[in-house]
Amino acid sequence: MTVNKWLEKNTSSLRGRTVAITGSTGGLGRELCRYLAALGATLVLLDRNSVKQAALVEELKRSYPHLSVRTLILDLSDMESVRSSTEALFDIGIDVFIHNAGAYSIPRCKTREGYDNVFAINFLHPYYIIRRLLPMLENRGGRVVAVGSIAHNYSSLDESDVDFSRRRRASLVYGNAKRFLMYSLYPLFENSRAALAVTHPGITFTNITAHYPKPVFALIKHPMKVIFMKPRRAALSILRGVFESTESFTWIGPSSFGIWGLPKKTLLKTADGTERSRIAEIADKLFSDMNSLS
Repeated sequence: MTVNKWLEKNTSSLRGRTVAITGSTGGLGRELCRYLAALGATLVLLDRNSVKQAALVEELKRSYPHLSVRTLILDLSDMESVRSSTEALFDIGIDVFIHNAGAYSIPRCKTREGYDNVFAINFLHPYYIIRRLLPMLENRGGRVVAVGSIAHNYSSLDESDVDFSRRRRASLVYGNAKRFLMYSLYPLFENSRAALAVTHPGITFTNITAHYPKPVFALIKHPMKVIFMKPRRAALSILRGVFESTESFTWIGPSSFGIWGLPKKTLLKTADGTERSRIAEIADKLFSDMNSLS
């Protein structure tokens, strides 16, 4: 099935709906914004780079002159920026929050709250935003679309090193943060009037995959572009989450081995009930700690 045929069958108009998206200027984010703009959504772009934001707005406006779009600066490593952006989203009033931004192999440091920055960017601060926005989304009949990752398979809960600050392997640290994000959200939405969709794009060629040393990356980037799905197709799994919810411990991703193909909902079997419960309890405690700092 072509992308256009898939869109015709699985999407509908988003006119009158306001969609906020983190990481909108990255490879997946740009494609998502194009799809959402074509469907008539009002967009709120959350990124830390205002120059890239302005360029994307200009690009989108060329294709969709009547598009309503605004930008907010959001640095997911900085709690003050996170709080400020969250309050701005309340003032705007949104119907859908897509958490798409992510950081994989980046220089490691501790945030002001004392947590590993990769853990904060990929889980802790997005979870804070979602928890704060939830009452508004419930009142508006809205939803959260959270982008998980197959990298969550590489990690499991370690209560002696919750944020994996003692680990060095990027795949483990990133996977742990995504594991927390995914498994903390299901119980949060179990009895909520807002909807949840946990999604993943499989493996695609974006800034996150460009983390290898330059000589290595020069050798592998072209084969990667050939082997793995392009962002335009990979973004369909995330877009599907705007229209389809995921029941407890299911997610939406590529249909073949979680890497290729059109979106399909599948069951997650990567954590048992005890680990899922502990992740939810720890996430709740971390949220309370962050709230007490405000």
